[in-house]
Amino acid sequence: MNRRDFLVELGTEELPPKALSKLSAAFTKGVVNGLKEAGLKHLDVHSYAAPRRLAIVVEALQEAQADKQVERRGPAVQAAYDDEGLPTKALQGFARSCGVEVETLETLETAKGSWLVYRAEEKGKQAQALIPAIVQQSLDKLPIPKRMRWGDLAAEFVRPVHWLVLLFGDDLIDAEMLAVQSGRETRGHRFHHPDKISINQPSEYAPLLQTEGRVVASFNDRREAVRGQVQEAAVKLGGKAVIDAALLDEVTGMVEWPVAVAGSFEDKFLGVPAEALISAMKGHQKYFHVVDADGKLMPNFITVSNIDSKDVSAVRAGNERVIRPRLSDAEFFWNQDRKHTLEDNRAALKSVVFQKELGTVFDKSERIAALAGFIAEQLGADKADGVRAGQLAKCDLMSEMVGEFPELQGIMGSYYANIDGETAAVAAAMDEQYMPRFAGDELPQGAIGQAVAIADKVDTMVGIFDIGQPPTGSKDPFALRRAALGIVRIIIERDLSLDLKSILGQAGSCYQNSGSKQRALHPETLEKVFSFMIERLRVYYTDAGISVDVFEAVSVMRPTQPYDFDQRVRAVNAFRQLAGAEALAAANKRAANILRQAIEAGVTVAAAVDTSLLQEAAEKALAERIAVVSEAVKPALATFDYTAALQEMAALREPVDAFFDEVMVMVDDEQIKLNRLALLNSLHHLFLQVADVSQLQS
Repeated sequence: MNRRDFLVELGTEELPPKALSKLSAAFTKGVVNGLKEAGLKHLDVHSYAAPRRLAIVVEALQEAQADKQVERRGPAVQAAYDDEGLPTKALQGFARSCGVEVETLETLETAKGSWLVYRAEEKGKQAQALIPAIVQQSLDKLPIPKRMRWGDLAAEFVRPVHWLVLLFGDDLIDAEMLAVQSGRETRGHRFHHPDKISINQPSEYAPLLQTEGRVVASFNDRREAVRGQVQEAAVKLGGKAVIDAALLDEVTGMVEWPVAVAGSFEDKFLGVPAEALISAMKGHQKYFHVVDADGKLMPNFITVSNIDSKDVSAVRAGNERVIRPRLSDAEFFWNQDRKHTLEDNRAALKSVVFQKELGTVFDKSERIAALAGFIAEQLGADKADGVRAGQLAKCDLMSEMVGEFPELQGIMGSYYANIDGETAAVAAAMDEQYMPRFAGDELPQGAIGQAVAIADKVDTMVGIFDIGQPPTGSKDPFALRRAALGIVRIIIERDLSLDLKSILGQAGSCYQNSGSKQRALHPETLEKVFSFMIERLRVYYTDAGISVDVFEAVSVMRPTQPYDFDQRVRAVNAFRQLAGAEALAAANKRAANILRQAIEAGVTVAAAVDTSLLQEAAEKALAERIAVVSEAVKPALATFDYTAALQEMAALREPVDAFFDEVMVMVDDEQIKLNRLALLNSLHHLFLQVADVSQLQS
């Protein structure tokens, strides 16, 4: 079958730079899926995304769908003709729907009878006829939160559309989309080559745009060009560029022809915390900052221009002129904030509502302080530091600097706390309270930071659950899923022996006894929060590559300490790799079922085995081995070394197999039956000291 390359390009006003990569990926995925559903095979697919265009080139696309055999079953022969042998209305209607005469239908013989069928070879449709609908469908499904109209047109898109290219080989596909008629002319760089560029073949698209149009159409190629130029400019300054991935993508989405330009600012601004200067450069101007060999901020920046100017000095001077007021603002805020202490901001928190039913941010800070003090004490840290850190935790929200740069919350609190003479632990906690800020982010190092981070997140979760606003579906306005995952990560990955039930109970007491919005929690609130957090552990372990059945084997035990939970999960995951694990899991499942059925029948299972009632060699051997293993695992269980405990229990495989092969449990002799149930109970409960391994799947 013949194949040709296919090109689609949508030309627009400047697309949102932060969303450009996502839009391109979604557009490509939609078109590729559409081609697959249509049965049109192809080779490689190339995506292109620049500020004013989304494009796709599909190599060697089939010119048409493959022909296929069609078979439609009609009425049964018995119902197809009347008593006179004439076609019934049912048969006539079936023939009409197939577009043929009754006489052309064939008969299909089956075990259930004879049927009339229509058989034909359906010719595949031409790709050119299918492509417009496929492209349109992909455009309709793009993840655009709010579409816009332009002029008096009915078309809606994220930005006004100006041109559309649809080529199949050297043929133009005639179509209209988003109020634009297709053609073969693209546009070059808005300033360097605003004229139209005619494209003869899809393979010419990217090379022609780059050489003649001064547009690097490939998002990935352009991103690497930006990265390389920025790094090279930094080396010339004697430093190293710090390239944030999100900023790199955003800048890539803003330029068609990247040109890196280095600039500088006055040394005096280096007296302001580096984070504030960096926020001003990144957030406002999209500049990359430069550090020296020691990682200290240099008085330089690198911007990426969208034009190759003949007068680079003018571009540099313009950017230096623009950034200076931003840095001056940061310097002003820094000086203003230092005229008073962090604690002076506490009273202002009373005017900021956290949540109308849960009080102000001041009320929240009071609860955090009490809970952080409790947690700090559990960690063996200074309770007073925990309380103090909680009281000050939200004070920098009222600072001038954080008001201008919200992303600096916590960071500026640490600076101000240090200046005020707070302890090092309290100062560090100002920043650490927000950790982890995102998936994979670093965790609080200090005990006080850990205490405040956990207290802050737990307080929010308990309060929001209590007012009946837990996450639903994709909606999670208070980021409770992230908060729960953050809590368990801190406890597990920092090896903290903290009990969730105890912390949640203390949080409930804080709501009842702290702040102006004191409230007694609903009876079910704390259990709901606890269950929610355990479910987040499911996600945590799934992301770590641990199967769900391992998680279930531990979660049914409802351990209340996440670190203990983690040790059990790791142990069970290691256990299932052992040679006898599958057999022991199956034996535990069998034992659990027998015990459950006995209990449902009203049998009371004894806690201890009466050795005098053991008759068979296999049950005697199992009872003896269980007794030995029970003693052997005690030291391991005492130190939470569940891996070692399960390894000891793995030695039970042979006596357990022999027991089930040779011994009947539900015998007529009541005493012997009850004793054998007690033996199974002792086996099952031995494993339950770690997990319910009967949950493991083979």
